[in-house]
Amino acid sequence: MSRAKRALRVDDAAPLFAALGDETRLRLVARLATRGPASATELSREASISRQAVSKHLDVLARARLVRDRHVGRERIFELAPARLERARLYLETISAAWDEALESLRRFVEE
Repeated sequence: MSRAKRALRVDDAAPLFAALGDETRLRLVARLATRGPASATELSREASISRQAVSKHLDVLARARLVRDRHVGRERIFELAPARLERARLYLETISAAWDEALESLRRFVEE
């Protein structure tokens, strides 16, 4: 299956976008993308929400395979899974190309 075809699988993309659809989770992804790995405790201090709330959001992101974790001592350190974000980008790029084609067809129809 080609890379573009894999990007179009809605059953794969839907959980990814559902996870990113929450403002808190989107902020956590942005934080991990810009400043690197962090523990739930560190992320909770920065986000001004409880560690338990951050952990629940991180679990959703982990199930969507947007973040991965590793144990360092007693803490779990979370980091972004960039390949998964690349899938989101490819999916959006495919949708964008389809819209561009549809708009071009409409333009040609209107001009004829």
